[in-house]
Amino acid sequence: MSDNVTPALREFLVQRYDDLKRRLTRHLGNAELASDALQDAWLRLESREDLGPVRDMGAYLMRIAVNIAIDHQRSRSRVLSAEEIEGLLEHPETSPGPAQVAEARSDLDALVKIIQTMPERRQRILLMVRWERLPQQEVADRLGVSLRTVEQELRKAHDFCATRLSRSAEPLRKK
Repeated sequence: MSDNVTPALREFLVQRYDDLKRRLTRHLGNAELASDALQDAWLRLESREDLGPVRDMGAYLMRIAVNIAIDHQRSRSRVLSAEEIEGLLEHPETSPGPAQVAEARSDLDALVKIIQTMPERRQRILLMVRWERLPQQEVADRLGVSLRTVEQELRKAHDFCATRLSRSAEPLRKK
């Protein structure tokens, strides 16, 4: 393969558009967003002529499209659901670069600090359901509370994190 793979990536995108859109729709949960992201990926490729070798064209294009979709979501100031976040993060075909790893660590540090400011029971419920992946009924049984309490605390924890995370991202958007 030549040093500049941009034409090959564009050709791959055209030939495999339906498959890429189907996979991206599954990850994002929204066919329109997937279509928009792939169109923007094409435009981004049109403006780039200096790409070096790419090991897996499909994974590379999916990562571009997922990143574009994330940018679209952020620009709409919409909070992603837990399922949407998991869908975006569940892309095993690519490994993050150093900048992505650093950004993810920074985001994780911010999230940990936010979680630590929550009441203890809310923290425990959030971690048991989302980190340990325990069923909500089991969490309720372990903590000696009702299922409704677990559901309410989990919703409050999600809202709390989403609000605090969006506030911490605002200074970055204003730059």
